[in-house]
Amino acid sequence: MKKIITKIALLSVFLIASQILLAQGPPPPSGGGHGAGGNEVAGGGAPIGGGLEILITLGLVYGGKKLYNWKNNGQKLEE
Repeated sequence: MKKIITKIALLSVFLIASQILLAQGPPPPSGGGHGAGGNEVAGGGAPIGGGLEILITLGLVYGGKKLYNWKNNGQKLEE
Protein backbone atom coordinates (compact mmCIF):
# COMPACT_ATOMS: atom_id res chain seq x y z
CA MET A 1 0.00 0.00 0.00
CA LYS A 2 2.85 2.32 0.84
CA LYS A 3 4.45 1.80 -2.59
CA ILE A 4 1.20 2.56 -4.36
CA ILE A 5 0.72 5.81 -2.44
CA THR A 6 4.31 6.82 -3.17
CA LYS A 7 3.89 6.11 -6.88
CA ILE A 8 0.62 8.05 -7.04
CA ALA A 9 2.12 11.02 -5.20
CA LEU A 10 5.20 11.07 -7.42
CA LEU A 11 3.12 10.79 -10.59
CA SER A 12 0.84 13.61 -9.50
CA VAL A 13 3.81 15.87 -8.71
CA PHE A 14 5.25 15.27 -12.19
CA LEU A 15 1.89 15.88 -13.86
CA ILE A 16 1.30 19.10 -11.94
CA ALA A 17 4.83 20.34 -12.60
CA SER A 18 4.53 19.67 -16.32
CA GLN A 19 1.23 21.54 -16.48
CA ILE A 20 2.72 24.53 -14.67
CA LEU A 21 5.68 24.63 -17.05
CA LEU A 22 3.45 24.36 -20.11
CA ALA A 23 1.15 27.14 -18.87
CA GLN A 24 3.88 29.77 -19.03
CA GLY A 25 3.20 32.76 -21.24
CA PRO A 26 5.55 34.28 -23.79
CA PRO A 27 8.61 36.18 -22.53
CA PRO A 28 8.14 39.87 -21.79
CA PRO A 29 9.23 42.36 -24.44
CA SER A 30 12.77 43.65 -24.33
CA GLY A 31 13.08 46.50 -21.87
CA GLY A 32 16.24 47.86 -23.40
CA GLY A 33 19.06 48.97 -21.18
CA HIS A 34 21.50 46.32 -22.34
CA GLY A 35 21.72 47.49 -25.93
CA ALA A 36 20.24 44.38 -27.49
CA GLY A 37 17.31 44.24 -29.85
CA GLY A 38 14.44 41.78 -29.54
CA ASN A 39 14.38 39.23 -26.76
CA GLU A 40 18.13 38.73 -26.64
CA VAL A 41 19.56 38.07 -23.21
CA ALA A 42 22.04 40.42 -21.58
CA GLY A 43 25.55 39.43 -22.54
CA GLY A 44 24.61 38.50 -26.09
CA GLY A 45 26.12 35.29 -27.34
CA ALA A 46 28.95 35.16 -24.82
CA PRO A 47 30.00 31.57 -24.12
CA ILE A 48 29.78 30.25 -20.60
CA GLY A 49 33.25 28.75 -21.04
CA GLY A 50 34.99 26.02 -19.14
CA GLY A 51 31.91 24.05 -18.17
CA LEU A 52 32.60 20.95 -20.22
CA GLU A 53 36.27 20.96 -19.35
CA ILE A 54 35.49 21.20 -15.65
CA LEU A 55 33.05 18.26 -15.83
CA ILE A 56 35.52 16.10 -17.75
CA THR A 57 38.31 16.97 -15.31
CA LEU A 58 36.15 16.15 -12.29
CA GLY A 59 35.13 12.84 -13.88
CA LEU A 60 38.75 11.92 -14.52
CA VAL A 61 39.73 12.80 -10.95
CA TYR A 62 36.85 10.74 -9.57
CA GLY A 63 37.74 7.77 -11.78
CA GLY A 64 41.41 8.07 -10.83
CA LYS A 65 40.52 8.04 -7.15
CA LYS A 66 38.35 4.94 -7.62
CA LEU A 67 41.20 3.14 -9.41
CA TYR A 68 43.71 4.23 -6.76
CA ASN A 69 41.47 2.91 -3.97
CA TRP A 70 40.85 -0.31 -5.89
CA LYS A 71 44.56 -0.96 -6.40
CA ASN A 72 45.68 -0.08 -2.87
CA ASN A 73 42.81 -1.22 -0.68
CA GLY A 74 41.12 -3.89 -2.75
CA GLN A 75 37.77 -2.06 -2.71
CA LYS A 76 35.17 -2.79 -5.36
CA LEU A 77 34.87 -0.36 -8.29
CA GLU A 78 31.04 -0.33 -8.10
CA GLU A 79 30.86 1.34 -4.66
